[in-house]
Amino acid sequence: MTRTYSISDLAREFGVTPRAIRFYEDKGLLTPARRGQTRIYAPRDRARLILILRGKRFGFSLRDIKEMLDLYEKPDGGIEQLRVTLAKSRDRIAALKAQRDELQDAIAELEDGCDKIRERLAELGDTEEAAE
Repeated sequence: MTRTYSISDLAREFGVTPRAIRFYEDKGLLTPARRGQTRIYAPRDRARLILILRGKRFGFSLRDIKEMLDLYEKPDGGIEQLRVTLAKSRDRIAALKAQRDELQDAIAELEDGCDKIRERLAELGDTEEAAE
């Protein structure tokens, strides 16, 4: 018999709320079976949730995540899924590197500003703040 999961099982395992899981379902990212009002999640849904959460952590939009996941379901979709995922991943890496560069510039500018403020405080005789 195939292992199944309740919404609370998945929420607890992955540290998300049941509401978040229902949201992913509403967006078509998860498609649990139903027994009355009860959602029954299969291993496939669990695997998709892992990929959804990983995609979110990497900064992909839910639309991008859905596109990548849905490609897997199509005939020969595995290859196309890998191609699309590779292209989207390369784009995301470029965006993250640009953000990193912007952050490094902002940090350097703030550090320079702090140095100047400490120098000015020292000039004014405030040795407590100037020493930090």
